[in-house]
Amino acid sequence: MPQLTLTYFDIKGGRGEPARIALKMSGITFEDKRVNMQQWAELKTSTPFHALPVLSIDGEVISQSNAINRYVGKLCGLYPKDALQALRCDEIMDAVEDISAKFATTYNMPDVEKKAAREKIVAGPLKLYLQALENKLQLQGGEFFCANELSMADLKMLVLCRYLASGILDYVPADVVASTAPLLHAHYQRMLALPAVAAHYA
Repeated sequence: MPQLTLTYFDIKGGRGEPARIALKMSGITFEDKRVNMQQWAELKTSTPFHALPVLSIDGEVISQSNAINRYVGKLCGLYPKDALQALRCDEIMDAVEDISAKFATTYNMPDVEKKAAREKIVAGPLKLYLQALENKLQLQGGEFFCANELSMADLKMLVLCRYLASGILDYVPADVVASTAPLLHAHYQRMLALPAVAAHYA
């Protein structure tokens, strides 16, 4: 097994969280390197694209969260071997990235603009994406997104739903997933109840 160091912010969420959970869940030894904003300012220019997360594999630094998720998923048995199921996993992970990117554009807006922008996202793109993701889940039987078993897609969705339900996003109702896509919310609750996930967030 290679020597792994996952570097990400010291938060329970975000783009580095699915890989962090997968590695812990699978019992794979890795360094969980968490940085604060001051440390990030010093570290930023040393990362390939000036962004986190990054994964060091025997000293080689790799970036891009979904690339990391696929690699970690393969190590942990949480990324499908079947090409079609792998495609389905990628589709879900990339859709979650789309949603995250839409909210990221609002982070530094003045409050009045932020309110208008986030309300527009909730009413339009977020509703569309959550309902489409729920449809994808239903098409695969309603329990998991790929091959009727746990994958990185489920962990990626877990992290997004937890973020949306946290109340940390001003002007985004904490019940937006439950009210828009109840089957997706039920999936989120099942993921939270997994022993390794519950222990991670305890």
